[in-house]
Amino acid sequence: MPSNATKPPAPPIGTWAPAVGLGWLIPGGGHFLLKRNGRGALMLASVLCMFLLGLMMRGAMFQPQTGDILTTIIYCGGFLGDLASGALYLLATWFGYSQQDVAGHVHDYGTKFLVAAGLLNILAMVDAYEIATGKKD
Repeated sequence: MPSNATKPPAPPIGTWAPAVGLGWLIPGGGHFLLKRNGRGALMLASVLCMFLLGLMMRGAMFQPQTGDILTTIIYCGGFLGDLASGALYLLATWFGYSQQDVAGHVHDYGTKFLVAAGLLNILAMVDAYEIATGKKD
């Protein structure tokens, strides 16, 4: 591989930041901004349904917690996953949703649904970034 190969320049932040920021705040919002209404509606419906199902199953929201390395990874990673849901997470915490971590299959699935909604929203933000920078149609 030749060592003198040049990397393409990074796209300017002004081309992709509004789409990614709006995509974090409102799931699918970046796609709506980029006039990809079908994808935006699909992302909004998917993340919203997954988040609401997690709430209806009374899943717990993660809070950052330190300790051993595994505890730190699970709780901080779970918190970032919850936070990635954007306005859904902010509204749920603002309205006082606070479910304690209790034993039971349904509650455990609800917790995983809440985190998975945020992870799905991260994928939507990456998709909006690639569309905004012209890497994807």
